[in-house]
Amino acid sequence: MGELTTESVIEITGIVKKRPERMINPHIPTGTIEIDVQEYTILNKAKELPIQIDTDGREINEEVRLKYRYIDLRRERMQKNVKLRSQFMHALREVLYAKEFVEIETPILTKATKEGSRDFLVPSRFQPGKFYALPQSPQQYKQLLMSAGVEKYFQFARCIRDEDLRADRGFEHTQLDLEMSFVTQDKIMQLVEELAKSAIQKVGGKIREGAFPVFTYHQAMEQFGADKFDLRTEEEKAKGILAFAWVTKFPFFKKVDKKDAAEVRDSKSGWTFTHNPFSMPVQEHIDLLLKGERIDEILTTQYDLVCNGYEVAGGSIRAHKPEILKATFNIMGYADEEIQQSVGHMLEAFSLGTPPHGGIAWGFDRWIMLLAQEESMKEVVPFPMTSTGRTAVMDAPSFVSPEQLHEVGLAVKK
Repeated sequence: MGELTTESVIEITGIVKKRPERMINPHIPTGTIEIDVQEYTILNKAKELPIQIDTDGREINEEVRLKYRYIDLRRERMQKNVKLRSQFMHALREVLYAKEFVEIETPILTKATKEGSRDFLVPSRFQPGKFYALPQSPQQYKQLLMSAGVEKYFQFARCIRDEDLRADRGFEHTQLDLEMSFVTQDKIMQLVEELAKSAIQKVGGKIREGAFPVFTYHQAMEQFGADKFDLRTEEEKAKGILAFAWVTKFPFFKKVDKKDAAEVRDSKSGWTFTHNPFSMPVQEHIDLLLKGERIDEILTTQYDLVCNGYEVAGGSIRAHKPEILKATFNIMGYADEEIQQSVGHMLEAFSLGTPPHGGIAWGFDRWIMLLAQEESMKEVVPFPMTSTGRTAVMDAPSFVSPEQLHEVGLAVKK
């Protein structure tokens, strides 16, 4: 077999034999057998590999690993991570289906929304000068599904945000999206704890025992100096244990960060939302919201789930009445006509019998990163982008032909 090279694809004909006792390897699927090769056929001969796959790959330059990601994924560590992602998704689906949740896909081509990040825009060929936006989240559609009477919805949604890249965030991410009608904050938190514990156990993860502790935003800032914190002991860190906690009662609004282009663009008054504008204030602050008074004191029904120093999920009880959503945009400085143009479809839905509802979104890639004990989400996403925002394997973003630009009525200025 001197003509064979590493990673060549071959077909073998031979006799399967039991391995001698001393040669059994329990760590591989074929560890108890060997093949007495009678003949073989080379199906695809591999040339010299541009990267080696007999290590964990951490010593190889990231750009090179992502350029040859289809080879990089062959290494044992990456195979485990890809399978873990699939297994965890399956475990979550099992619990949700058992609880009579309905899995529904929402559109990818949609309208630009104010959700805290820049939108990726897609020009329309049929309506020159107009644009679709890729979804930052399915926020509005999942609320519209509650208006449609679905009651229990979930989706593994692709979310696309034009924001700064870092180890635990990219332009694209997968979100486990949950939304329910006639639900309380406590019920949602209880469901998430049950769902997390069940799915983590099924994939062999380690989780700290007991109920997830709850901190108000004020308590978290006082005790940890941040609303994302790590509760593990050094011993728990060494064992790869996941330690969860809830953070509740966030401020609804904050002053605009003038260095954040999305915040500056979304607000016309100097005030913007801390999480999203579709949340409900806490009951005792509804009047303050409606009157636009003591804005810095208004608390929202937002709840975040943190784990090992990361925010891994976030949700809220939603606004389901038009006057609540309208008041939120009023505080941000929007006139009635602007509000109608932006979220008029939501206001109309809320005036046509939308039930009280709430939900939560899990940063699915982040959960897998923590379960796999990796330090970057790129290690658990099959084809992630580079740190400069370029796609893996395929060379994008890239220039397109003048003909394509002409079709959508665009021109690129140098």
